[in-house]
Amino acid sequence: MTTTAVLVPRAAHRRSGDVMDERLKVAPREGHAPPSAEDAVRVGVMRRIAGARLRYCGLEAMSDDVMLIVSELLTNAIQHSGTTEISLSIAVRGSCLRIAVRDGMPGAVQPQHPDDTAESGRGLLLVGHLVHANGGRWGISDAGAITWCCLPLPAGEQP
Repeated sequence: MTTTAVLVPRAAHRRSGDVMDERLKVAPREGHAPPSAEDAVRVGVMRRIAGARLRYCGLEAMSDDVMLIVSELLTNAIQHSGTTEISLSIAVRGSCLRIAVRDGMPGAVQPQHPDDTAESGRGLLLVGHLVHANGGRWGISDAGAITWCCLPLPAGEQP
């Protein structure tokens, strides 16, 4: 797995803004084939790296929600975009933490409403719930190529 990493110490996170900036190579898929096992593992690795970076920057209070959001947004990009490269960035912007997943593939990103027996399809609903429960916002930009969310920083971490 090829990734680039930017580590920013706790004292500097408000100054520079960057917490994490990663690029993941994704195996090409045919039609509706499931993601490769390697790609599924990459999501778990990125989730753990995100948690570690948040702790390093003094934002550990946000790590559980952010790790879940990262996991869901990356999984959604891998499953639905058809791309071979995805980027994940996490940065402090003003009084919020911005998480963005770019798959580079324009398209409509919409939460699904699966029935009770469906085994998948709830990821964006979960992201929306977590973001709104924390007083944040989320959306898409660049014609759907980027899915992002902003979560307010904990009170003690406001600039």
